[in-house]
Amino acid sequence: MNEPTTVPVSGTDASTPSNRWATELRASFALAWPLIIAQLAQNLLFTTDVVLMGWLGPKYLAAGTLAGAFLVPFQLTGIGIVGAVAPLVAQARGRGDTKAVRRIVRQGFWVAILVATLLVPIVLNIRPIYLAIGQDPEITALAESYMFAGFWMLYPALGIMVVRSFLSAFAATRVILVVTAIGVLVNGLLAYTLIFGHFGFPRLELRGAAIATGLVNVVMFFALLGYVVTHRKLKRFHILVRFFKPDWPRFREILRVGLPIGLTVAAEVGLFSVAAILMGRLGTNETAAHAVALQLASTAFMVPLGLGMAATVRVGLAYGRGDSEGVRLAGWTAIVMGTGFMALTATLFLAVPHALVAIFLDSNDPANATALLLAATYLGIAGIFQLADGAQVVAAHSLRGLSDTRTPMLLAIFGYWLVGLPTAYVLGFVFDLRGVGVWLGLATGLAFVAILLVSRFAMRGRLGLMKKLALPA
Repeated sequence: MNEPTTVPVSGTDASTPSNRWATELRASFALAWPLIIAQLAQNLLFTTDVVLMGWLGPKYLAAGTLAGAFLVPFQLTGIGIVGAVAPLVAQARGRGDTKAVRRIVRQGFWVAILVATLLVPIVLNIRPIYLAIGQDPEITALAESYMFAGFWMLYPALGIMVVRSFLSAFAATRVILVVTAIGVLVNGLLAYTLIFGHFGFPRLELRGAAIATGLVNVVMFFALLGYVVTHRKLKRFHILVRFFKPDWPRFREILRVGLPIGLTVAAEVGLFSVAAILMGRLGTNETAAHAVALQLASTAFMVPLGLGMAATVRVGLAYGRGDSEGVRLAGWTAIVMGTGFMALTATLFLAVPHALVAIFLDSNDPANATALLLAATYLGIAGIFQLADGAQVVAAHSLRGLSDTRTPMLLAIFGYWLVGLPTAYVLGFVFDLRGVGVWLGLATGLAFVAILLVSRFAMRGRLGLMKKLALPA
């Protein structure tokens, strides 16, 4: 199956450079905007939980933050691994290899089940690990209650990523948006009901938030899967046919490409999670303020993340069909769009930080005064690293479209853990800048990685990343 991978431009000569850029811009935007809004909606799902936990009080918000700081890196690592399905399916589509598409998706589900099963016993050990590193016992016990109630969400969450990767490779991204938006609404109602015990249900507090998120992930997974197996253009791939038949070469290929992606994600998310742990050592107000500022920064990050996902597909399609110019256009278009948007959010964070953080914590409650002030300060620093954050995520995704994941992983680990984290610790605890120092360290690590990844994409030809153009699977 060899479908068109560019958007035709009526009345123009697509061979001219300006028209090729315009064509790529339209194609990338058409693919990306549902993914962007879906990512924003997905982030809103977590934002809803943060707001509701904040209504319970700073203690519960701090515990929920620590639970997320432990769970999310492992979950996103798994999502990154199975996310290899997207570039591999895009490359197969670019080659017109229908059989490869079906086999890649089927083995993607296998990898998802394996990874989730390996992660479950790790996340269930949250309490002894946190107590060993000096976290508050009461907050840790609350965080454990969240984890034990919701660890099973890993299975549907990874399954969702497999289906989303398949849909994205075929530009069927609007259904992702619709299903995610419905999931946000369902999660808000369920979380509100279970956290506070409304409509005859028991008050479960943090456990209610975890259960609601898990149930919503199950609903979203089956909704997306149902769409794929019933849609007239997609059901012909028969992604569930002979589900238990192994295809070890495809299985290994997903792991070969996906494991470095997962570790790259883990390196970045782990940096922010360790930052949350460092904040936990500073106090409840610092932890709550960090959660609020990070949630706002994460919301902005969803836009370049969605653009990056589109870049993986666009670059992968061009790579699969042997179009080196298409690779160049797809990558740079997404990088420019991602950094351009982040310039706008940087301006917003620097201009009105107090108004933004007041969304999460009641500014009329004197008990929240310290946390509000700290959150506004951290958000101002987040504004500084917005450009770097946008550039690094889009560049990383563009390289994934070339199946270039191992070296970017090493660069990310070095930048985040050997540059960003030591800087955060030294500034925060040695120079006693506390939370401000921690956030400056985060900014340093992101900027370092952004420079390296954008440079690598720019030098992709000289580095030999284009040698395997259009080779058969």
